[in-house]
Amino acid sequence: MDTTLNDLNDVNDLRAWIGRSEVVRDRIGATPVKALDATLDHPARPAEDGTPLPPLWHWLYFLPLHRQSEIGPDGHAKRGGFLPPVPLPRRMWAGSQFEFRSPVRVGDAVERTSTIADVTVKEGRTGTLVFVKVRHELRCNGSSEPAIVEFHDIVYRDARQPGDVEPSPQAAPTAAAWQREIVPDDVLLFRYSALTFNGHRIHYDRKYVTEVEGYPGLIVHGPLIATLLMDLVRRNAPQADIASFRFKAVRPTFDLNPFRVNGALQNDGQTIKLWAQDHEGWLTMDAVATVRGA
Repeated sequence: MDTTLNDLNDVNDLRAWIGRSEVVRDRIGATPVKALDATLDHPARPAEDGTPLPPLWHWLYFLPLHRQSEIGPDGHAKRGGFLPPVPLPRRMWAGSQFEFRSPVRVGDAVERTSTIADVTVKEGRTGTLVFVKVRHELRCNGSSEPAIVEFHDIVYRDARQPGDVEPSPQAAPTAAAWQREIVPDDVLLFRYSALTFNGHRIHYDRKYVTEVEGYPGLIVHGPLIATLLMDLVRRNAPQADIASFRFKAVRPTFDLNPFRVNGALQNDGQTIKLWAQDHEGWLTMDAVATVRGA
């Protein structure tokens, strides 16, 4: 495949991946739970069999165990395989949507079925954008009903060019009831990359991210920020039973300055507005959760 998307055949080649599925299995072990607790600066807590995972902690499992020879120059697996071989150099996690239908617990045997739900090609201000939507369904202990349904949005972009203009920043909301400042140092980014077996060099290789991808610093993982938003709810409303969650990455967050995660329970008593902002007050992630039975 060429390195650019120039004609309809290229687009159709990518859309031919729609409907492809893969099934992977894992067992929910206790060690990753304890490790993420430590990484998020919680005190040590037991994680015996039967302990429910907090929302989004299923990302600690079903790790991408590609052989070293299968890794591309950006630290991700080479194009192709389950995901379509999009011929664009930059990949980012653009957002996700979740339904939490029943608990996933330590000790569970879990099967994840992943399906390419959609592939779309758009022309943006800085070139071609390819969006790939993947549907994940997690089933526990042989159940026919999924415990978690997740849609994962991946965006592929052209390389940064001199003179590229970033979108105008949006001011973050100011009505936070809960707020926590996060210092995204190299150790935090390394530990989260290690826990999720994420080899993407934008999160740990400063020379690569600044000289090849053209960013000013290491990029804080979108899933880490989303996890910190959910963790903010856990800290401030520990009894909340989260039924759904969705987030959208609005602007990259870099390791050069602290950032904040924020939340506020809305007047309906069921909706929790969540967002992240950088040190200048610009919105970097927009999210919303709903509480079951409120």
